[in-house]
Amino acid sequence: MRPKPTPMIVRAAVESAFGHVRRELENLVRIPSVSAASYDAGHVKRSAESTASWLEAAGLAGVRMLEVDGAHPAVFGARRGPVGSPTILLYAHHDVQPPGNKELWESPPFEPTERDGRLFGRGTADNKAGIAVHAAALQAWDGKPPVGVAVFIEGEEEIGSQHLSEFLGKYEDLLRADAIVVADCSSWTVGQPTLVTSLRGIIDCLVEVRTLRHAVHSGRYGGPVPDALTALCKLIATLHNRRGGVAVGGLRSGPRYSLRLNESDLRRFTGLLPGVQLLGRGSLTRRLWARPAISVLGIDAPATADAAHKLVPVATAKISIRLAPGDDTQRAFRAVEEHLQRRAPWGAKVTVRPCREGKPHRIDASGQVFEAFRSACTETWGRAPVEPGSGGSLPLAAALSAVFPDMALLLTGVEDPESNTHSENESVHLGELQNCCVNEAMLFAHLATRI
Repeated sequence: MRPKPTPMIVRAAVESAFGHVRRELENLVRIPSVSAASYDAGHVKRSAESTASWLEAAGLAGVRMLEVDGAHPAVFGARRGPVGSPTILLYAHHDVQPPGNKELWESPPFEPTERDGRLFGRGTADNKAGIAVHAAALQAWDGKPPVGVAVFIEGEEEIGSQHLSEFLGKYEDLLRADAIVVADCSSWTVGQPTLVTSLRGIIDCLVEVRTLRHAVHSGRYGGPVPDALTALCKLIATLHNRRGGVAVGGLRSGPRYSLRLNESDLRRFTGLLPGVQLLGRGSLTRRLWARPAISVLGIDAPATADAAHKLVPVATAKISIRLAPGDDTQRAFRAVEEHLQRRAPWGAKVTVRPCREGKPHRIDASGQVFEAFRSACTETWGRAPVEPGSGGSLPLAAALSAVFPDMALLLTGVEDPESNTHSENESVHLGELQNCCVNEAMLFAHLATRI
């Protein structure tokens, strides 16, 4: 390929290779690389090996596994660019969420299936499509891009990047670059390029409520003696006000955004049932991107099938708190902990333990790297990218910025609001996937001349 190809040449190269790219993506989706502790770690290793083979075939040199003690393997490879050219680090992850209720899938979760221009299967969008974009962009340049390229494919993103700090500490020199492209965010909508400019943080914690040393007969003692499960429900109810807004004092709000989201679109994207009200006040985009949110993810208590007539002595809930850009995770945890302990029902003993943390992050999207991305988007889609925030959390962003403060961070991705990531019937829009491949290949050309 010529040093300065036209968008038409790049698109033709991607279209020519797209059948192969899709087949490789489908092969990767067939590997159930769930990184959660209760699943077979061998599948994650097999996914890493398949990813490494794909990247090597796309033109990367020295492709190898990166490993730290106790972690699922990551994959790394690099290709030197022309003398004096910048180096771009490309990120994605090869691990996936558990499939969930298989009966709710319209096709098997680990058997990629096309319907209505979308490819369905666990990991099709989040985030094996990101690997496909990086491989396709390299392949479009015949493995010889006009910039230096390094690729880092993580294997633990879906469990909170538990060993990311160890990876960054051990492999800092390998991962150093002039800019990084993180292909693990969602677009505003299909056909609209997107540059994400902020991420909410996250704190997951376990809230244990205990009222008794042991279970007792509910008929003999029910009435004056409180059970832990009822106390836990009452405590959880204090986390929100009457309108559903977060009632924990001290959690901060972030910036305002010019983009607006229609309630009808939000209801359609989420499958919200008719008559169910939205929570909180203010614009939907601010509620989604710049305000805290609290969700109850699960409760440990007797299942209904096994429930006996006895007062439950202890019950535990897993609670997830999303933090606005600009908030601090440790200060926010203390605010949540204080709120829960002060509102312990009936004197119940409440213990709060943090189990996951990811810092919120804001990006200054000025400078030549971001202008290169905007130019590539305009050539690929015929329009400039919108620049929303994201309600999701990506611990990688703040961690990379802390280790590499001068490295420009581009947050983009192939997902769209109808991808159903983390749920049943996850999918990627095949036309959008192809455009993202074209865009990243064009981005290499723009970065080569701008930085």
